[in-house]
Amino acid sequence: MNRPAPVEISYENMRFLITHNPTNATLNKFTEELKKYGVTTLVRVCDAPYDKAPVEKEGIHVLVHFRKC
Repeated sequence: MNRPAPVEISYENMRFLITHNPTNATLNKFTEELKKYGVTTLVRVCDAPYDKAPVEKEGIHVLVHFRKC
């Protein structure tokens, strides 16, 4: 499946990266992409089908604030 490219949005002194929702199978590539953009905090806004532990192991803090999408 083709995934859309990440979109970076800046507002004042904040930066946001809007991305697709990865699966456990695509999690390594997803984490590499987050690190490329300098992401330090990931906010889940939908029910996520992946384990957050590998992301946190890479030094990215994961906040879970989602609802069923």
